[in-house]
Amino acid sequence: MQKKTLVNVLGVVYAHVKTSDGGDLYITRFAEKYLKHFDTPNWYEANWFNTHKVRLKGTGSVHRLPTKEVDGVSLDLVVKNCRVGEDVPLDTHTLQEFCDAEFNSPWEEFSLVMEMREGQYGPRELRINTQRPMVIYVPPDKMQMWQSGRSKAKINRIRAKHPGIDIDILKQYKMIYEWIEGHNLPELFVHINVDDYERVHHLKTLNRLVMSDLDKKGYLVADMKPEHIIISEQDTKQIAEIGQPQTIDSAKEQIYYLYNLINIGKYSLVDYELLLRTPHHEDEVKDSRRHSYLDDQRDRFIPTPMPDHLTGMEIFGVPFIYGHAESTGGHLWVVGNNARLFDYFLPERWRKTPSIRLSENKDIFYTITKDNIHLVWETSRVGEMPDEEGERYNPKIIKFGINSPFEEFSIALELNQLGIPCVYVRAIYMTGTSKIEVSADIRKYESHKNILDPEGNPILQENHNYITIRGYYNGPDQWVAEQKGALYVPVDLSRAITKGLIDETQCRMLLKKVKENLMDVNYDGSLLKLNDLLLAVNSKGEIVKDSSGNTLVIICNFELIWKITETSPL
Repeated sequence: MQKKTLVNVLGVVYAHVKTSDGGDLYITRFAEKYLKHFDTPNWYEANWFNTHKVRLKGTGSVHRLPTKEVDGVSLDLVVKNCRVGEDVPLDTHTLQEFCDAEFNSPWEEFSLVMEMREGQYGPRELRINTQRPMVIYVPPDKMQMWQSGRSKAKINRIRAKHPGIDIDILKQYKMIYEWIEGHNLPELFVHINVDDYERVHHLKTLNRLVMSDLDKKGYLVADMKPEHIIISEQDTKQIAEIGQPQTIDSAKEQIYYLYNLINIGKYSLVDYELLLRTPHHEDEVKDSRRHSYLDDQRDRFIPTPMPDHLTGMEIFGVPFIYGHAESTGGHLWVVGNNARLFDYFLPERWRKTPSIRLSENKDIFYTITKDNIHLVWETSRVGEMPDEEGERYNPKIIKFGINSPFEEFSIALELNQLGIPCVYVRAIYMTGTSKIEVSADIRKYESHKNILDPEGNPILQENHNYITIRGYYNGPDQWVAEQKGALYVPVDLSRAITKGLIDETQCRMLLKKVKENLMDVNYDGSLLKLNDLLLAVNSKGEIVKDSSGNTLVIICNFELIWKITETSPL
């Protein structure tokens, strides 16, 4: 295996290594001392895997598997294929209660299991025992669509809703957990001499008791069943011994012993692909992360300690925290010097959240992330020659082209510093999947080719799409971080007219004034349109004014703003 590097995904630190077969291993702290065991020849080699795997009961592909001996030690593992993107086969009752349930991605599942193991939420004396999450393995090969088991309709819905950002649907993601010795509840009842009615009654009651424990700790499992509850090997033997000889009294004693085990938390929970936080816990996590986020955004240009998996870099005068989006194979640049902000913009925090399309002609979406953060994301048009009415044959666009995301962010930052209000630019995401369409205008790729990321690759690559992420303007960062009441609501100028906030004459005057202000600081914004500018509306429905008492107007589109220089007069 190659040299390991550290990566952080959703708060879980992994050692990332390339395997001898060209795959990727993401190793948690529990597995790091067993690094050699997880090299694929020691567990995934075809003959060993097929000979030694034992399929476990359930709807997914889950196997118990020993590793080969390494340094005299063999590990007993559970290997399961992640079913993210597949339809959830729930029974009718569960489907009615959790109709929106979706399989966790491997990163989400490991993050939730780690969080639940730490037990910070809910009663401290109550702990939920789980398997130890060891490794996420991503094999190098891609499957055919028919092999993946994933629903085409579901995948197409995800792609249509979130173009360019998706976990690789043709790759397997294998999650490896440590095996827990013991038996699940239905297996345990083999040793208890009760009729079918009593058995079903007790299984349902015990299942509800564990669900109650989960609820107290802030979690739920959408398909919770007795098969997920494991009693240790030692306690299983004790129950079997109590049942000898098989009498009514011994069966009662066995049941009493089993209920006592559950009541004192002497059980383990397995199968986490539909593990969720309870709504109340989720709200608290969101509130906590949102408050931390607002503080960190306010202080985004103050340097913080840099973890090994992230790198600081500057592009066109803008400081960025750079790193990989491991769940999608993409790359991410987050504005500022505050490394704590990086995780908030990983695609799994916003790619599946409900969104509202903000433009009929462009891929611009407003969403509230899993951390309760309001964002707007847009697919960059860099490399395109626009076909939108009014832009198709514009000589300035033909001459200068559409700005790259990195140019847009540099322009936005400089204009804010010059006193011209702009939305806050937050992050640039390069998708892991290759884009299909061919670029009509390659000039930006040429001009950026010598600007390299820390791995030595050009930051702007023609075969990938780029997503720009900006704040949903609800006030200045400093003000928002301190505000406990209602925030501002942004309204673009064209909608402001239809809402009756201003008339068309005022609207045209505001657009003209912004263009003049840009010209005064040597920027050409002559192609700005009404929907490229925002007004801020306060809780009373009033348009917010700037410090001079004039209507506050915020620029939200930087694709077609160019700096005027001596070499490029406009």
